[in-house]
Amino acid sequence: MLLLAAHEAWGQARWSPQAGLPVVLGTTSGGMSLGEDYFRGTLQTPPARRRQPTRALQYQSQVQARFIGEAFGFEGPTTVISNACASGASAIGHAWETLRRGRAERVLTGGYDALSLLVFSGFDSLQALSTTTCRPFDAQRDGLALGEGAAVLAMETLDSAQQRGAEILGEVAGYGAATDLHHLTQPHPQGDAALETMTRACASAGLSATEVDYVNAHGTGTPLNDIAEALAINRWAGARAGKLAVSSTKAHIGHLLGAAGAVEAVVCLMTLREQWLPPETGIQTVDAACGFSLVRQPTTARVEVVASNSFGFGGANATLIFRRWA
Repeated sequence: MLLLAAHEAWGQARWSPQAGLPVVLGTTSGGMSLGEDYFRGTLQTPPARRRQPTRALQYQSQVQARFIGEAFGFEGPTTVISNACASGASAIGHAWETLRRGRAERVLTGGYDALSLLVFSGFDSLQALSTTTCRPFDAQRDGLALGEGAAVLAMETLDSAQQRGAEILGEVAGYGAATDLHHLTQPHPQGDAALETMTRACASAGLSATEVDYVNAHGTGTPLNDIAEALAINRWAGARAGKLAVSSTKAHIGHLLGAAGAVEAVVCLMTLREQWLPPETGIQTVDAACGFSLVRQPTTARVEVVASNSFGFGGANATLIFRRWA
């Protein structure tokens, strides 16, 4: 999935191989399924070593990232960020900081994660999985649905893009991150860290919350996450909350863990380019804590600025701000 996403981004960007191209990726358990295969193979046929070195090698996330360079003929520094479910968004934020600080003109960035038995068992042990249907911000929500996927963005400075006449899909305008020390797996009940990331992202973009037209919420469908995020969005948006469009695309594709922030960043770019709001289907009764306008039907709208939230276990929180490129 990572290679396929990278191939699409590379082809669309029309980049050519170059030395020193940084790669910044986010993942939580990248090659975990390969590690599981290694373990099973060792238990079933201890003397056999066939294919085991390959499984052990590809289990390492930095090797998976290196495969991209080998596939497209470039080399450069590789950074792998593992901030739980904020990994994909953190990777894009780190790539943005790399560009704006003048450390590179181009960065290949994104997030990826695949389902594995270990990850499924972990969420199951926490009783975080839905036994019905994932319904973020629904009053009767009962958990999340796991998914898998990958998204890769070809990011570069404005000067670099304009000099080569590149098609610009959108602008990364801001990034904010904060750590929630409340609990290992539970967010602060009032969403303090979530509020902090949104506030910092707006500050770095030089924007106020009133200028954001749409929020792609983290919205996992778990009782604790959704109410904390809802309260944080209400506080952040203030008096304008009732007119702010919000939805969680996890209702459709599941929670992609380390890939979530990257895939949702692409959704935000689609929103800006196509001028429509992604809906969240399956909602029966909107939770009373939602002071914002939950998008429940495909809606055409004028959208100039969007925010994307990504929050994770261990207190990792990140928000990205994207701006339409006219």
